[in-house]
Amino acid sequence: MARREFPHFEAVSAMVPAQGGGYHAAIAVKALNLGGAPRFHKVLDGQLFKSALAADEAACAELGRLQGVSEAGELLF
Repeated sequence: MARREFPHFEAVSAMVPAQGGGYHAAIAVKALNLGGAPRFHKVLDGQLFKSALAADEAACAELGRLQGVSEAGELLF
């Protein structure tokens, strides 16, 4: 798991279980210093990973490419 902080938001690498097995790489975004649940954004559309570790590793790489998070909490590449 990797974490990056941006103005007003934090982003964390994650994985999301896929229907039928496997995992999607994802980035979870949450407002800094506020309560509430994070919002998960699937990344690398169309790619399914066999293990949660592989999905998280792919998400870590995408987190490194991330340029920021918009005011609405959307990923900016």
